[in-house]
Amino acid sequence: MKVFINPGHMPGIDSGAVNGHLLLRECDIVLSLGRLLASKLESAGCAVMLLQSDNLCGEAPAFPNVCHAANNWPADIFISMHCNAYNTTVRGTEILCRKEKSQAGILAQHIRQQLSKTLHGIDSDIPDRGIKERLDLIVLNHTVMPAILIEVAFIDNDADARILVEKQNSLASAIARGITDYWCHLN
Repeated sequence: MKVFINPGHMPGIDSGAVNGHLLLRECDIVLSLGRLLASKLESAGCAVMLLQSDNLCGEAPAFPNVCHAANNWPADIFISMHCNAYNTTVRGTEILCRKEKSQAGILAQHIRQQLSKTLHGIDSDIPDRGIKERLDLIVLNHTVMPAILIEVAFIDNDADARILVEKQNSLASAIARGITDYWCHLN
């Protein structure tokens, strides 16, 4: 299986969401998490391409084009990794896909099961915010393979942020298990 990992945002250009209290940037957290995920998937026999770029689909030509790279590789699945932010009190994990009743929706469900189980083992109060359809996201609209966007947790919530920092190995393992579960489901 060929897995394309897109850690969201880009250091030096667009940090994404931040936690000013803990001095954390989304772009750094998801890059670290994406590298761990890539390593785990490679150990499981997957081919992996990881690209963090401010150019999702041609809007910033000075940087590599994420959707073009995924489509031309060609990847079997596309995973975009992000950290949510809202008002410092909201918590939880959610997965976005274009259509829930699709291969991307099935992929999202497998990852959701593993990620939610892992997060609840770390902190029983962290909510599973489910799978949500998003028709407006570039990486879900301009990729030809099943594509999802994981909002791992809320970086602006200190409890979630600590999990994002301190439990990256567990989070990456859960996402990797969800991906391999999906692959087994297909075969």
